Amino acid sequence: MPKMKTNSGAKKRFALTGTGKIKRKHAFKSHILTKKTKKQKRNLTHVAVVEGVDVKNVKQLLCLK
Repeated sequence: MPKMKTNSGAKKRFALTGTGKIKRKHAFKSHILTKKTKKQKRNLTHVAVVEGVDVKNVKQLLCLK
């Protein structure tokens, strides 16, 4: 049986924490930033954790258990 390949897009977007949770970045931080407030842009900078309902799909893309 061939090896499982990690999804290239997923490996660029997600990372594991030390406790096994999956980190992600916020959307809407790449362009059209002039109409967003400082507070909005600042809050989008912080790293978020993938929610429980999506963990199974992301782990499958990353070839994790």
